Amino acid sequence: MSHRIDVHHHILPAEYVASLAGIGISGGGGIAFPPWSAAAALELMDRQGIAAAVTSISSPGVHFGDAPFARDLARRCNEIAARLVSEHPRRFASFAVLPLPDVDGALRELEHALDTLRLDGVVLLASQSDGRYLGDPLFDELFAELDRRRSVVFIHPTIPKSSESLLIDVPGFAAEFTFDTSRAVLNLIWTGTVERFPNVRFILSHAGGTTPFLAWRWSLLELHPTIGPELAKRAPRGFLHYLSRFHYDTALSANPHALRSLCELVGPEQILFGSDFPFAPEPLTQASIDGLATFDGFDDRARRLIERDNALALFPSLRDRLT
Repeated sequence: MSHRIDVHHHILPAEYVASLAGIGISGGGGIAFPPWSAAAALELMDRQGIAAAVTSISSPGVHFGDAPFARDLARRCNEIAARLVSEHPRRFASFAVLPLPDVDGALRELEHALDTLRLDGVVLLASQSDGRYLGDPLFDELFAELDRRRSVVFIHPTIPKSSESLLIDVPGFAAEFTFDTSRAVLNLIWTGTVERFPNVRFILSHAGGTTPFLAWRWSLLELHPTIGPELAKRAPRGFLHYLSRFHYDTALSANPHALRSLCELVGPEQILFGSDFPFAPEPLTQASIDGLATFDGFDDRARRLIERDNALALFPSLRDRLT
């Protein structure tokens, strides 16, 4: 019986792929866009026991320096996502994509996506096309609105501008994605964004990147004689407290190496199943399912929380449609 809820599940509509091809972009994360269709997604879900998926637009997003282009593309992608949910209400929910770093455009699209299209939250890239990271003061107005709405925010990495000069010929998703997520998390806490907007519910891709491994190292900043007092004004509860409030998905991370570190940071109540389809092909979805099933740190209750119950608590509209 299908029971899993997949919170890390991407769509690549033909209109999105064509729009990016028109400006010379044919992939994300250092690899070409894989084929995608709603029918293929549903077939994969049926084979892998996935009852429903929360869809999102992945890297490289929609903003490439042209705000009108980004606003138009975000609107079209969100309307496509809403149609997918409408056509398959028991199989899909969706995160809206926003045209950051265009804050005015993001605020308008947020209102349309949540109030008119009734989407289930938003996906934000960890870093933006102008090099800014989440937590930058420029984005405070957006986070204030997300906080007011108690929104679920799915943070997904991209290849940051800072890595463009690296002389390493390796696909960016292999390493830069994990660092991109981690930098965003660090900055969200460092700037006090998480403290000032406590009602935003974050989901971090790929078990938080390197976040669990670096958590204690980051907490040492609190002990520094000059950094610590200033940090305490912005983030008075300390790094480990804020990190314990995030949710973390298992996409490409359902293995003992990643899960043991993650489980030192949070309990199973903060972990969610993710496949990373279609960028991760089906054998990796199967490997993720097998990894959760065989990891000795989880009992049956923990697996039920991770694979289904935690997601249903975060997405009440989807829960209502399924029940």
